[in-house]
Amino acid sequence: GSVASEEEIFAAIAAGVADEMEKDTYYIVGAGTTTRALMRELELDNTLIGVDLVYNYELVANDVYGSQILDYIGDKPAKLVVTVTGGQGFLFGRGNQQLTPEVLRRVGKENIMILATKEKIMNLKGQPLLVDTGDAELDEYLSGYHFIICGYNETYVYKVSPG
Repeated sequence: GSVASEEEIFAAIAAGVADEMEKDTYYIVGAGTTTRALMRELELDNTLIGVDLVYNYELVANDVYGSQILDYIGDKPAKLVVTVTGGQGFLFGRGNQQLTPEVLRRVGKENIMILATKEKIMNLKGQPLLVDTGDAELDEYLSGYHFIICGYNETYVYKVSPG
């Protein structure tokens, strides 16, 4: 057998997430190349280093931040799609300050979808993913074991700790 390219892996992750997206739910899509693959799968413009908002497979807004996100989603269901900052292992607190503590609390940890390639997870060498939101109570709340989507219908369970 042949080894899948990084682009094929991103596409498989994205296709799996797109297939599981729920109607009438906001998807807050974080920065990164792995999450960009989801936006490509949906054929939507994306902000590589920003946060985009999707509702019913349509782009609502690009490059949104904290209170803007909260204004858009209101009291509707929302999920957050994020990836791991490569080489650092940070989930929150490095490179995604748009996802404020208020946004993270509003979404809830049960609605956070973490996307990462197996290689990115293996490169952590067992070190936990880290959260450093600037709010110690929130960091504790976000800690624990989370599913990481690493392929089409393929997940890992991985530890998240305060950073």
